[in-house]
Amino acid sequence: MKPRIGVLALQGGFAAHGAILSRLGVHVDEVRTPGQLADVDALVMPGGESTTMSMLLERSGLLEPLAERLSAGMGVLGTCAGMILLAREVVDGRADQHALGLVDITVRRNAYGTQIESFEADIDVHGLDSPFHAVFIRAPVVERTGPGVEVLARHEDRAVLCRAGQATVAAFHPELSGDERLHARFLADL
Repeated sequence: MKPRIGVLALQGGFAAHGAILSRLGVHVDEVRTPGQLADVDALVMPGGESTTMSMLLERSGLLEPLAERLSAGMGVLGTCAGMILLAREVVDGRADQHALGLVDITVRRNAYGTQIESFEADIDVHGLDSPFHAVFIRAPVVERTGPGVEVLARHEDRAVLCRAGQATVAAFHPELSGDERLHARFLADL
């Protein structure tokens, strides 16, 4: 039986993730409420603006149910802002910004620069037979990885794709690359 995948749809690039997952043949639900979260087996937390997403998680009543589901082992793919929200520690975040602490990494928000400094690069991803075209938009930088965090890809010697348990986090936007392999890998790991 195929898993039911939720895409956090409060803000950011959720539609592109949903389109890729649908092409891969899974049922996709947009998640905006605790009830919708309860109906999914795994979740994608997209890129967007991490402080806005943090506030919207709180206002929608999703913050506590999401933290509970994640700590119970729900599979999650967090990209860009999703990576920031799933990190243990956020450097240069706002004081009221939530970090769910699921992945033992320290991230610095927008560390690659502003929107105009966004870029694309081919990266080697552990387990893939050819480079993955990564799109970095105001991307975070992983400054520290803790024990139990596996670095799956680097760019310029910085970790940009990590996995810890059922969580995979990316500093870039795999949904914008036209390459479905990271989403397929996420589904295969569930």
